[in-house]
Amino acid sequence: MDAQPLLLGVEVGTSAVKAVLYDCNGDERHSSRCAVSLRTPHPGWVEQEPEELWQALCTALRSVASSAAGPGRIAALALAAQAGSVTTLNDAGEALTPFITWLDHRAQPLVERWTKDGRAAHIRRRTGWHPHAGLPLASLAWLAQQSPELLKRAAHILDVHSYLLLRLTGRPMLDFSNAAEMLLLERATATWSEELCALAGASPGQLPTLAQAGQGAGHLTAEAAQATGLPAELPVVVGGQDQCCAALGMGVVETGRPMLATGTAWVLTTLTPDLAVERLPESMALNFHVLPGLYTLSQLLGGFGAVIAWWMQILWPEASDRFALWEAALEASPPGARGLRFAPMLGSAQLGEGRGGFVGLRLDHTRADMVRALCEGIACEVRWALEALSAAAPGGASATSPLLLSGGATRSRTLMRLLADATGRPVHAAPEAHWPARGAAILAGVGAGVLGSDVVAATRAWRRPMKEISPDPTLQPGYLECYADYRAVVARLHERKAQGQGGAAVSM
Repeated sequence: MDAQPLLLGVEVGTSAVKAVLYDCNGDERHSSRCAVSLRTPHPGWVEQEPEELWQALCTALRSVASSAAGPGRIAALALAAQAGSVTTLNDAGEALTPFITWLDHRAQPLVERWTKDGRAAHIRRRTGWHPHAGLPLASLAWLAQQSPELLKRAAHILDVHSYLLLRLTGRPMLDFSNAAEMLLLERATATWSEELCALAGASPGQLPTLAQAGQGAGHLTAEAAQATGLPAELPVVVGGQDQCCAALGMGVVETGRPMLATGTAWVLTTLTPDLAVERLPESMALNFHVLPGLYTLSQLLGGFGAVIAWWMQILWPEASDRFALWEAALEASPPGARGLRFAPMLGSAQLGEGRGGFVGLRLDHTRADMVRALCEGIACEVRWALEALSAAAPGGASATSPLLLSGGATRSRTLMRLLADATGRPVHAAPEAHWPARGAAILAGVGAGVLGSDVVAATRAWRRPMKEISPDPTLQPGYLECYADYRAVVARLHERKAQGQGGAAVSM
């Protein structure tokens, strides 16, 4: 009797690659994780080495391949990849540059110039995205200024997803949800834009082949099979952007359900029909979803996962289990952090870049108060973004819609409870789930014909129950006051930056 087919979904995040093996019922059989490092060779530069990313993928896949040797055969593979990073390759497929990641800010002066001369608004109308210093359009334009000959001789200009598909299959392919975040895709026609490519110093011929998520990308090459331990000729399916795949993994195939991804970056997303870009807040991006006919309206709230990791390192540099200390500190301080407030380092995503820091710090405040204030500041930013999302896409995130949570924050029961209390919404989460990888596995299964031909039906069949954390009504008045304080603090800090003043000392 033939072994049961297994499906392989891979999440390629900013800090790690996770490979997860599922059976056809959606039950997880095995998972493997391999970390990926970031380099900061100059202030504001954040890079990754393409070869290190490939080796991390190979390591994770080898672990999965070893576990799958007995219980079943792997039928297909797909990727859920972080978007917004870009690299260049020569004809032989060798990297000419590191990945310039979405965290990079070297192109900030260029973006500021585009904003002043009106090109930023034009780019947003064409792409659905406001140009950001870390996204490929700006990064490539910076490269074109600094090393024009290098960009001209690049055979390939690829993001993470298309780079890894090239290494796996020999074909650089990209779905529309990932392609849009390069800011080189014409939203109206879903084709590479000659105009935007010219602005970036590139040409459409250097970019990956566009394809619908769930379409076959080819088969594993002999070289990739040897490197990963997977079967030669394994079908590889075009995956999607990690946030879109996470939505699919959660079973979200309709509008009206806000989702918060809490990885290195925290991103708030809801599914919508097509919307007029001109009517959306500048802070929001309208993107293609992995399901045809649906779009994602999303906002990057900030690198809050990185902020939390940084503050753990500051408070407990020698500790072996910083997370346990963090959780205990969060429990130890009362709601409201005894009047201490925290604004993210770059201010509120709702107002644009500003300044941040602790406000109202007293000698009697403790580490626990600082941990609680930092988390409450982040939660207030989430509440503000939810309100903006509800206003921008009526029906897309009503005031009573539960907040679906994925990523690192689901490890902390206390932080999930804080998010529910501070936003006034129930929080739904499954802490052990690998949502982006799960969504990629669904695409792999449909693309290979293992789960039928209907992605929506396959997604609903794979839905799994989630835990619900309801807000405490007795804490609502206090958190409304905390939220009002937060908005006032970040508004003042934003004003001070606009006026060219420094510091985070704000009178309240």
